[in-house]
Amino acid sequence: MVKVFVYGTLKPGEANYQKYCAFQVVDAKKAYTFGKLFALPMGYPAMTLGDSLVYGYLLTFLDSTVLNNLDILEDYQPSRQMSENLYNRQEVEIYDLQGRSLSIAWVYLMTPNQITQLKGSLQRDGWWSGCGLRVEHSLFLHQERS
Repeated sequence: MVKVFVYGTLKPGEANYQKYCAFQVVDAKKAYTFGKLFALPMGYPAMTLGDSLVYGYLLTFLDSTVLNNLDILEDYQPSRQMSENLYNRQEVEIYDLQGRSLSIAWVYLMTPNQITQLKGSLQRDGWWSGCGLRVEHSLFLHQERS
């Protein structure tokens, strides 16, 4: 099984979920990790390592070949230098909304330098949505506090 933490267009209900995840995902849990989340002017987010909360979903897939398609989408090639990739895939610890560790999962990160060059704006609340689903976000945060 392969676990991937998604915080942007790969989340359920977002632009790339149906094409890249929907037919292969066997579990999707609301979750968070630590980092910094940025909205990019191109209409998708980027995340760096950090100490703020970044909210998304922990997706579980049975087939590890899903990473091949996600790597293409995220313009990541393990053989290239980090600076040559748009995103770099790294394993991080993921937590449920009660703060319990769920597992280690893959996440796609961008370098701070790339985010600066692309004029990313910090999302202080740790949530990004390309669909304007602020209602989902408020429900998400409510569940976290419960």
